[in-house]
Amino acid sequence: MNKTYLLTRPEHDATTYYLSKWAGETVPYAEKKGIRVLDLHGKRANKREVESMLKSFSPGLVVLNGHGNKSTVTGYNDEPILEAGKNEALLRSKIVYAISCSSAKELGRKSVKRGAISYTGYDDDFIFIYDPNNFSRPLKDNTAKLFLEPSSVFAESMLKGNTVEEACTKTRNLFKENIRKLMASSGGDASSVRYLWWDLRHFISHGDTGVSLL
Repeated sequence: MNKTYLLTRPEHDATTYYLSKWAGETVPYAEKKGIRVLDLHGKRANKREVESMLKSFSPGLVVLNGHGNKSTVTGYNDEPILEAGKNEALLRSKIVYAISCSSAKELGRKSVKRGAISYTGYDDDFIFIYDPNNFSRPLKDNTAKLFLEPSSVFAESMLKGNTVEEACTKTRNLFKENIRKLMASSGGDASSVRYLWWDLRHFISHGDTGVSLL
């Protein structure tokens, strides 16, 4: 497995801003592990650069942050960067994780059919809530943390050498733990519980889940 980590981090609206900041936390960890990092941050998260990096470096792990739909993941300014029926073959021989609405439904399945080792993500909307009072400090936003910490655990686990299945289990367990904590607290946020359950139910993986990056 090629020990190279490709990460897309567009940052052009509130959703991508939060996803970018949380995903960025994995970069120094990967570098300490001796993993080559291709961090496509901000405007660099565009189709031309993504396709170039996939072709030139064939990263073993690809993590995509951005908006999407069942057949597409987008990058900076919502430009489609990967689309089912167009360029999903570029994911051949790669472990893929997409924090993007619905893309696992069609793009994920077709990517695996075209040779991706695995594709993990969400087969419907990925929903998270954030506290506007902490918008300038997304990593300190405890409301957003309920959603983004479980979602981020997958990439962190893969960088530690876990298998896809182990990383999925850790993600699901943290979603469940956060739900239990909220339900046990007297002032538990009902909307957060509802959306955490939603994200948990729609978190899926296609392909070979027994593989690891390291």
